[in-house]
Amino acid sequence: MADLTTMTLAQMRDGLRARDFSSRELTQAHLERIEASARLNAFVETLPDRALTQADAADKKLTDDTARGLEGVPLGVKDMFCTRDVRTTACSAILGDFIPPYESTVSGKLWDAGAVLLGKLNNDEFAMGSSNETSHFGVAVNPWKAGDEADRVPGGSSGGSAAAVAAHLSAASVGTDTGGSIRQPAAFTGVVGLKPTYGRCSRWGIIAFASSLDQAGSLTRSVRDAAIMLTHISGHDARDSTSLDAPVPDFEAALEGGVEGMRIGIPREYRVDDMPADIDRLWKQGVEWLREAGAEIVEVSLPHTQYALPAYYIIAPAEASSNLARYDGVRYGERKAADEITKLYEDTRAAGFGDEVVRRVMIGTYVLSAGYYDAYYLKALQVRRLIADDFARAYETCDLLLTPTTPSAAFPVGDRIDDPLQMYLNDIFTVPANLAGLPAISVPAGLDGDGLPLGLQLVGQSLQEAPLLRAAAALEASAGFAATPTEWWRA
Repeated sequence: MADLTTMTLAQMRDGLRARDFSSRELTQAHLERIEASARLNAFVETLPDRALTQADAADKKLTDDTARGLEGVPLGVKDMFCTRDVRTTACSAILGDFIPPYESTVSGKLWDAGAVLLGKLNNDEFAMGSSNETSHFGVAVNPWKAGDEADRVPGGSSGGSAAAVAAHLSAASVGTDTGGSIRQPAAFTGVVGLKPTYGRCSRWGIIAFASSLDQAGSLTRSVRDAAIMLTHISGHDARDSTSLDAPVPDFEAALEGGVEGMRIGIPREYRVDDMPADIDRLWKQGVEWLREAGAEIVEVSLPHTQYALPAYYIIAPAEASSNLARYDGVRYGERKAADEITKLYEDTRAAGFGDEVVRRVMIGTYVLSAGYYDAYYLKALQVRRLIADDFARAYETCDLLLTPTTPSAAFPVGDRIDDPLQMYLNDIFTVPANLAGLPAISVPAGLDGDGLPLGLQLVGQSLQEAPLLRAAAALEASAGFAATPTEWWRA
């Protein structure tokens, strides 16, 4: 039998329904591939017994013709999602071997749809990072290599989720996107990364980093797969006060129609002086692809773009400082014994948090402190409002925006970990969509001069994922990206 792991999610779903193969066969093929790909360190927890039990249950439903939307399809879940009776740590030492007694809404929807849980995927600690190098479980490695043969980062924070999809360890995966943490690793690994509108998917049961920015989404091998995943993970949740009570269309059906008559905006502020030639060339090519497909190309202005990154790195750390205050060694997780409570807090948090988490908590605590709240945090919120207003004005003359996803291709492991400012610049093209709460998708569109994948990003209007996905499908068809990494990592 051909390698079942090379198919898209849609092909797996349809093949299972046609009984071309069983869920057990499909799941076993993925489990074997995961075991042979330990060098990528994409998974921090694998669940072979549970996965095969779920697969057998799926096969029964497939035989009985009672299959649900994702029946028997094997998936991976970022370690930021609480999974009932399965260790969930946010890839941080401070959570130790925390076993949640409940399931996150998003992952629960996947199991309700019949999907199979292969395991938990590596990520930057508490989703704070752009390279998956801050994880307590070690660096996840990009399946792609350049000519220098150095290990490359898969991006972050959803690096393990992206690497697993790119290396065919999982049919698809779910991640979280706070400032680009789905789209940036998708671009680095040559897969599709979708961040829905803020509130489209419930945050209940997701370990919080920055509550007003975090959003669940998917990493897949095609735009169709992204549409399928979004249909299943979306929906209102009364347990999440930020969840939007909005209809959930069949996003897969909405892919048809192309971009004829659409207006695609090109923001002039995204043309930075030091943009690499490969990325600039690909962006221009993306414009031509969409124009040839029937879209009208218009130039728009987002004048406050230059302030997006500074505003984000005030707001996100401030919210992280508040959210991470709960990790004190008293109720759950790791605890350092001490004679008095303040010492217990200090020692536990010092030992449990990594350097990047400490850095952001310190920044966040500073900007929220008396005397600095108005000067930094309040000002950042005002800038955020201006950025959202920029998008609203741009959408008066266009339907979607097209930009690069990242300012570079994947860089070598260790190359930027000691330079936080350089690392933060990885999010320069992705952060604005989070600040405005807008849906955005990264589509693999080409390779750079070193043979590493590059992505193009489309940003849509609030709750308008259907036209966003339709345009992404047109871009995907024009790009025809079919490159795959050489499997150097296989044991």
